[in-house]
Amino acid sequence: MSPSWLLTLTSLASLSKAITFNTIPNANLDTSQLGRIGIGGDFSGISLYQYEGQTEVPFSNNGSQQLLTRLPNGLFVPLLDADASIQTMCMFQGQVILGGNFTSLGGNSASSIASFDPNTSQVTPLTTISANLSGQVNSLLCDDTAGKVYIGGSFRAADSTNAITWLASRTWASLPFAGFNGPVSSITKAPNGHVIFGGSFTGLGNTSTPSTPDGQVINLSTATIEADQGTSAAGFNDPKNIVCKTGGVDGAGNTWLLQDNTPGAWRATFNFGFEPTKLRLWNTHQDGRGTRTWRFTAQPLNGILNFTYIDPATNRNATCTSECPLSNDPSIEFQDFHFVNRVGMNAFRIDVSAWYGNGGGLDGIELFQDDIYAFAINDFNEPACANTSTPSEATTTGPWTVTPSGQSRSQYLSAELSKPVASDAASVVFYPDIRESGEYIIKLYTPGCLQDNTCLRRGQISLSGTLTSSGANRTMETTILYQTNEYDKYDQLHIGSVDASSSSFRPSVTMTPVPGQEQSIPGDNFLMVAQRVGFELINSTGGLNGLFEYDPSRATVDTSDFSSSAFVKLGSSFSSNSAVKSLTATNGRTYVGGNFTSENASNIVAIDNNGQTVALDGGLNGEVLSMFRSGSQLFVGGRFNNTQDGSSPGLANVAVFDDATNAWTALGAGVNGAVTSIVPTTLNLTDSSTEDVVTLTGDFTRLLSFGSSQTVEAGGFAVWVTSRSNWLQNLNTSIPLLDGVLSTSLGVSDNETLYAGSISSQVLGANGVVTLSNGFGNFPIQIQPPSSVSSSSANGMSKRASLANNTETVAGIVAGAFYESDGRNITILGGHFAANASNGSAIYNLAFIDGADSNTVTGLGTEISEDSVFLALAIQGDNVFAGGRVNGTAQGSVVNGLISYNLASKSFNTQPPALAGDSVVVSSINVRPNSGDIYVGGSFDRAGSLPCPSVCLFSTGSGQWNRPGFELEGDVRTMMWSSDSVLFAGGNLTVNGTTAFLASYDASSSHWSAFSSVSDLPGPVDALTPASSDRGQVWVAGTRSNGSTYLMKYDGSSWVSAGVALDQSTVISSLQMFTVTESHDSTNIIASDQILMMTGSIGIPDFGTASSAIFNGTTIQPFALTSNVDSTTGSIYRIFVQNENFFTSSGGGMPLVFVALIGLAISLGLMLLIVFAGLALDRYRKKREGYVPAPTSMFDRGSGMQRIPPHELLNTLNQGRSGAPQV
Repeated sequence: MSPSWLLTLTSLASLSKAITFNTIPNANLDTSQLGRIGIGGDFSGISLYQYEGQTEVPFSNNGSQQLLTRLPNGLFVPLLDADASIQTMCMFQGQVILGGNFTSLGGNSASSIASFDPNTSQVTPLTTISANLSGQVNSLLCDDTAGKVYIGGSFRAADSTNAITWLASRTWASLPFAGFNGPVSSITKAPNGHVIFGGSFTGLGNTSTPSTPDGQVINLSTATIEADQGTSAAGFNDPKNIVCKTGGVDGAGNTWLLQDNTPGAWRATFNFGFEPTKLRLWNTHQDGRGTRTWRFTAQPLNGILNFTYIDPATNRNATCTSECPLSNDPSIEFQDFHFVNRVGMNAFRIDVSAWYGNGGGLDGIELFQDDIYAFAINDFNEPACANTSTPSEATTTGPWTVTPSGQSRSQYLSAELSKPVASDAASVVFYPDIRESGEYIIKLYTPGCLQDNTCLRRGQISLSGTLTSSGANRTMETTILYQTNEYDKYDQLHIGSVDASSSSFRPSVTMTPVPGQEQSIPGDNFLMVAQRVGFELINSTGGLNGLFEYDPSRATVDTSDFSSSAFVKLGSSFSSNSAVKSLTATNGRTYVGGNFTSENASNIVAIDNNGQTVALDGGLNGEVLSMFRSGSQLFVGGRFNNTQDGSSPGLANVAVFDDATNAWTALGAGVNGAVTSIVPTTLNLTDSSTEDVVTLTGDFTRLLSFGSSQTVEAGGFAVWVTSRSNWLQNLNTSIPLLDGVLSTSLGVSDNETLYAGSISSQVLGANGVVTLSNGFGNFPIQIQPPSSVSSSSANGMSKRASLANNTETVAGIVAGAFYESDGRNITILGGHFAANASNGSAIYNLAFIDGADSNTVTGLGTEISEDSVFLALAIQGDNVFAGGRVNGTAQGSVVNGLISYNLASKSFNTQPPALAGDSVVVSSINVRPNSGDIYVGGSFDRAGSLPCPSVCLFSTGSGQWNRPGFELEGDVRTMMWSSDSVLFAGGNLTVNGTTAFLASYDASSSHWSAFSSVSDLPGPVDALTPASSDRGQVWVAGTRSNGSTYLMKYDGSSWVSAGVALDQSTVISSLQMFTVTESHDSTNIIASDQILMMTGSIGIPDFGTASSAIFNGTTIQPFALTSNVDSTTGSIYRIFVQNENFFTSSGGGMPLVFVALIGLAISLGLMLLIVFAGLALDRYRKKREGYVPAPTSMFDRGSGMQRIPPHELLNTLNQGRSGAPQV
């Protein structure tokens, strides 16, 4: 039956006015004649395909997230894709404002902040012509009344750092204090209407220029230098003569000259971008020549730039644009020209328009900037001729190559590394040229992945650093970042003290790959990129420590008022290097959580409406990262395990504080790692109403045991059901599958909620096997993936390998069967899995569920190897034959590929002699109809000592193997009986040495032959099923030589292609025809009352994968979708049923027993009618021939007999009649 978690809030079927969810027509399968039905596969959750938008796409583990909503069946579905995290949302004048670390949202370039219109689904970046936000947004506070959005994070926007507002007029507006000198983590509005900022800052303020500006030299020596109208005079014609020449000496090799009396240009083109602040020029005096006027044109802007300079004749400030003067006074060594505007460029030209003497020229040129960068490509760092002993530079290890800049600001390095990635496989160490010690913001710039088409190969990198020569904060805390951004971005790595570069110490930042990453990178190789690291000097007022209270009614901020703020005073009581991570406010309190300690509080505290500090039972003994308020309860996540005074043990990284009792309580026993976000939602776990639940996301792997609940594996995501005081996974009821990341949520109306994160969700959580009736249900067994299945194999089915050839990666339930005899009711499940028996022992790969014995679960014990994989099951009498890649012993006998087990005695039978070969795998087992003969197909050469390749016959009567014919060889992947005497076998086969992907065996003659027109099949057959009730027609699926999947039908005379396109990744593991209760349009390959079911991993164009799909002769429609908990799609191996009545329809008529009785009555009636008609005809014939009734008295009979001599009576027996009767 269908699980009861489906949401009753049917209003979710329409979000606002534009987002609707179209329902999918029911498949209308007629399962009434099939009895019990099971579905086996490799999955952790499964759903029927009911609404457009449902997919099997797993949650992302590369840092990207989505804007999500929920379908009427409760599933999470994406509305928008982002290339990185969405960390915060709020509603502003009917628009959803989203903030995070993304560079792309809904396929649109959007740097960290954008609006989403729920009525039109339109995404609009928050940007203006004059200013963009660059960096990361951590928190938003929307104030519709004030017409502004408060934005906090680690970013630059307009003239503000880390905090700014966006107005309803679609413009940026800096706050009176221009931001903070450190990142903002959280913003909330206190009960008094003031805006509270929390973060890692120590003062108001902004970035500042160095005390000695223009200190960084732009590298001209590696640029492409060219000239127009240059002289042809030897020694003066090379425009590179003036690069790195700061002596101002004229002469050949030092001077560049133009042609006589001719204007010209000097040009430089770079492979990196920059924003220069100063140009320094040395004029030439060679032979009385020199440049009189010039102009500077920036590329690619192609704009002539403005300068300010000191006129050497008047010693006054002056400006110039198109005719900037250069002095001819030999006593003036050089002249400096300061750029009026900071303009980005990667090329420029200097046009000489007037000259002294016979022509223009220059002796030297230098370009400077304030920006402090260290590039991974050393050609872009400061040149060797720069006037510094510590020029910026980088050192590298590993296979780095230079990558074109594309749309990025500069070229960069790329390193392609094999998986699993080693932490020392590559590295870049950046050494900036720090001219003065101070407080710096350190940023890492990462080029986007769209331009070089590497998004799927990028992953995580690790950043560490050494910033000061001594002291407690000498090193930078290691930061892990994703490089999957689609467009260019920067990440703020650190804010803190950095020592100036010297001969004895150089600050540095080191980039290395995060080790491992097998799961997050789909291909064979991992790619990391390195472009540049930037250092920005910051200036601040000081006086703050992670908290600031802003009164929006005041136009200015006076630092002398800090002492009047309860929040600022609270922050000042924190220890140094404190940080506020989370803020939440109610009508009476504002809660502050983070990493701080004071005399009265530790890591969490509250301030009431009177400005009084509320200690919350002394706080917690570790940092708080996230909070969520529900009624009187405050859910808190972070890194802690107790209260500060040690009075509440067991608060493992998550806890609840109750205002009513002023006490902390645990959620179960907590989790074994940090909780980074807490997001509320609802589930319907009963048939009547929804329940509030709380989701946790973080760096944990287990839910700790408590009470009668055991430890549960959890990959960083958990759901706490508040009404049950337990984790969702521990509930004894049907539950959904939910796995992934939820970072935040937003209620857009009373019954509509949006979420940010990346979630895999399915209607029913079930490991590997489900029942099918009106919906999916659970078998009474808990299947777990076996420890021997590696994470690399957990991606369901291998793309382009059949089960028989891919047993190393098989996980879950592959085969199932139902056994009923003498009151017994046993379900058999085979595959590659682990489970617990009812007695607590471990079960591996083959399980028995006894429905007649309270669903007792048993297994085989330890005789069969845990590494075995069962691919096929067949029941004959009381015995089950189970085959696959099976090894071990049974009752002392070695088994290989096949075992025999008695279901009545629950013990091993005497085993058939073991199969043998290079790699024995049994893929199919079929019992010949109306016999006890077991036909076993697969990859093997012998059965015991008997040569018997591909298919072998085991006779249960004699207990011996027999070879069924001598013509067949190869690997059998699937078999089916077409009749009592004809067996079909598909695979990679030969018959009499000729390739035949499908073969036919005639048991009456013990002879194999190639199937009719078998040469029309383009590759080995992987799956096979009857296409008609008489089994004379068949459907097959297989693999072409190019790896693609084909689907064909034999209609009794020829092969016909299904005529549908399937994605290259498609794997079909089984086929099955079904009768349907509602007709569809009939085609020449499928009747109107039938459909073909495919299982496996079906790649449907413009949809994605489906674990099963139905084909009606025209189109393919998903039927069931699955997911796994390890961020992979699932797959379905096979559907198994109690009765193989796939071509029989209930038709809505009377039961079969009444049909049989009516048929019997009609037959009897016809027989009586024939008898009476015969008697009447005989009577009429006798009358025509003159027959009269014989005497009936004993006397007459006796006398008559006496008058007939015996020899005459006997003699007449052989005499014929004189003629035929005439009618």
